[in-house]
Amino acid sequence: MESEGPPESESSEKSIFFSQQEEEEDDNEEEEESKEAEETATINPLLPPALTGDVEGLQKIFEDPENPHHDQAMQLLLEEDIVGRNLLYAACMAGQSDVIRALAKYGVNLNEKTTRGYTLLHCAAAWGRLETLKALVELDVDIESLNFQEERARDVAARYSQTECVEFLDWANARLALKKYIAKVSAIVTDTAKGPGKLFKEDKNTILSACRIKNEWLETHLEASINELFEQKQQLEDIVTPIFTKMATPRDTGSIPGPGRSHMPWSS
Repeated sequence: MESEGPPESESSEKSIFFSQQEEEEDDNEEEEESKEAEETATINPLLPPALTGDVEGLQKIFEDPENPHHDQAMQLLLEEDIVGRNLLYAACMAGQSDVIRALAKYGVNLNEKTTRGYTLLHCAAAWGRLETLKALVELDVDIESLNFQEERARDVAARYSQTECVEFLDWANARLALKKYIAKVSAIVTDTAKGPGKLFKEDKNTILSACRIKNEWLETHLEASINELFEQKQQLEDIVTPIFTKMATPRDTGSIPGPGRSHMPWSS
């Protein structure tokens, strides 16, 4: 079964994207000349600039109407190999972060999966391309996406002993957890249909103010540690939980009390 990450021999995995170039050095000169002519006609013209980091070369193909490959640029970019990998995967394997950023501007789906559920993030994690991982996370890819083995990119990085990638993705997950909690609490407070009960104006303002402060903290602390991210989330929980618990607790009206505490949708 073919692996999406680097196998014991990296050259075998790269062969789908690199074989045309490698074969030019293998056979005798006469056979090679014939082979080169045939392969030149079929090689994806986006591949050389993508592998070498030639961003300007790629941009010319996409943006210059006079370029012979301009009309087919997007088709060439999305052309897939036998396991569903397009040119972006080749750029990930080669660690060409600037190429990924440049191609993202043309509206490609950075969360597209291969036939076995691997994303670009899985690919970069498996190959230990830390800077490419950072670029993809900056571009808001789904870091929780699962492959056919129910693995996140972080799990794939761990499987291939890519320690720096594991540490970075742990940090990215901690940052995401805080962002998601802020969004969840804000949605509950602003949507009365989802709220756990009557919310006093003062309590509502307290929660929204706390969420705003945490969002501002995220924007100004881009290098915050995992522990600092966890602390910020805990601080917000300490503000939110007592208010929602009070709202969810049945009031004593002299009648028979209800069946106990209701479900708390704000919990993490």
